[in-house]
Amino acid sequence: MKKEKSIFTLQFWLLCTSSFLFFSSFNMLIPELPDYLSKMGGGEFKGLIISLFTLTAGLSRPFSGKLTDKVGRVPVMAFGSLVCFVVGFLYPLATTLLPFFLLRFVHGFSTGFKPTGTAAYIADIVPINRRGESMGIHGLVGGLGMAFGPALGGWIVQHFDINVLFYTSSALSLLSILILVNMKETLNPIQKVPFSFSLLKLNRHEILDFSVMPVVIVIFFSSFAYGTIVTLVPDLSKHIGLQNKGYYFLIYTLASIAVRFLAGKWSDRNGRVKVLLLGLWVLIFAVLTIAFANSIFVLTVSAILFGISMGIISPITQAWTVDLCKEENRGKAIATMYIALEAGIGFGALLPTLIYQNQIKNLPQTFLFSMLVVSVALIYLLRFKRKSQINYV
Repeated sequence: MKKEKSIFTLQFWLLCTSSFLFFSSFNMLIPELPDYLSKMGGGEFKGLIISLFTLTAGLSRPFSGKLTDKVGRVPVMAFGSLVCFVVGFLYPLATTLLPFFLLRFVHGFSTGFKPTGTAAYIADIVPINRRGESMGIHGLVGGLGMAFGPALGGWIVQHFDINVLFYTSSALSLLSILILVNMKETLNPIQKVPFSFSLLKLNRHEILDFSVMPVVIVIFFSSFAYGTIVTLVPDLSKHIGLQNKGYYFLIYTLASIAVRFLAGKWSDRNGRVKVLLLGLWVLIFAVLTIAFANSIFVLTVSAILFGISMGIISPITQAWTVDLCKEENRGKAIATMYIALEAGIGFGALLPTLIYQNQIKNLPQTFLFSMLVVSVALIYLLRFKRKSQINYV
């Protein structure tokens, strides 16, 4: 009997370690940037902190997808980490609004490149029947970074100043790069070509992979809530009385970690759609709960529910994307999925702030609006499941 191929290879764990450092690097800034922006006199523009970042990430996805399929997975990942490294050193120089927002725009290239190459790399090195499980494990390690980063960032700002936070973010990115440049490339040598600027020219067929549109619809509407939460939770936390604005991020990430591995494994056995539906239901209850959070306890409950939902949705949408696409188009398909993710987060960060108007009293209706948007993803997936069952019969 042929022994099943293990997913726990050295390359896999090196990739996980690099991702841990990468996610720690840019997530450690998020809880502290709203206050930083307010001190510069731009409190009413808090939605741009996330939306500008995700705008660049989304715009760069078609390029990172093409380069992932043509030049290689490792160079694309390394470039993403390099952006974090450089921008971290430049933030202390951005003491007015325009340079700050310019850096947020440039910083978005990091997530436009690194996760695209990473997801393709994982798909290359793991067995098909363990794809959800492997995405879950990688997401678990990345989630640790997303928990460690904000917690560390909050501690640094409390004991030092925000410039130390920026330099620490840059240092973590450098460690991520050092790991990546020593990893083996997995792109098929037949597909691989040397980098040239002509590769940055895209035709309309290279922008999106329409084979993954079911994932695109679900992830766009579900990620709207993420954009709203990461933008407004720091204000809510401060209002409730939490000094460390990274608390919510720590709790939701720990909850996410707890379910990522199981959710991915479950989806390998029972199908992506069934498990995704559960994740969307939990997400709706998470946003409903935070809409009425008036204490640390209720905020914690929401963070746990939100973490569970993200722990289910994130690895399964990645695995489902790879399931639906052709092998030679993995980079493009993953980029398409991430374009939807960034678009959802960007709109989720920007549009609800028009309701919020930097007024705490407006938070309940702001979060309820976000919950209604997430409901669109649930309704679509229920209809998709029903249609699939009819076609199957």
